[in-house]
Amino acid sequence: MNVFSQTQRYKALFWLSLFHLLVITSSNYLVQLPVSIFGFHTTWGAFSFPFIFLATDLTVRIFGAPLARRIIFAVMIPALLISYVISSLFYMGSWQGFGALAHFNLFVARIATASFMAYALGQILDVHVFNRLRQSRHWWLAPTASTLFGNVSDTTHSTIAGLLLHCLLA
Repeated sequence: MNVFSQTQRYKALFWLSLFHLLVITSSNYLVQLPVSIFGFHTTWGAFSFPFIFLATDLTVRIFGAPLARRIIFAVMIPALLISYVISSLFYMGSWQGFGALAHFNLFVARIATASFMAYALGQILDVHVFNRLRQSRHWWLAPTASTLFGNVSDTTHSTIAGLLLHCLLA
């Protein structure tokens, strides 16, 4: 683990927490916006969410795995709430007005909840893999492997959680 002063650790904690919030919130909003690239259909959120693994790997590298897990879980609830509010206000890419917060948006809630569940499992896996491999003499091995496993986990769990929520809440 790198040696940082207490002031540097507080600054890193602030900026990494903000980065986690930004990536989660923006990805949960951008997942509402479909895009087709070279015949492949996806959403803009597919391009922003992988940055969460960069944020997680930096958090583990600076704070170590046990504290990184606590930091990541501390950010999850605010990220879920902020994601719901932002995605409700800008539902399907257009401003809905503050009145949109007066009623419950089931579509946005499904996205936020499925994302929350997948994020939690993906981050646990990412922290574990990164922490196990970060002492390797190949600097690229830990971030590559943890991102790969984290993305596969996130995609799998997002799909399963989304289907379960759709069946339960439809």
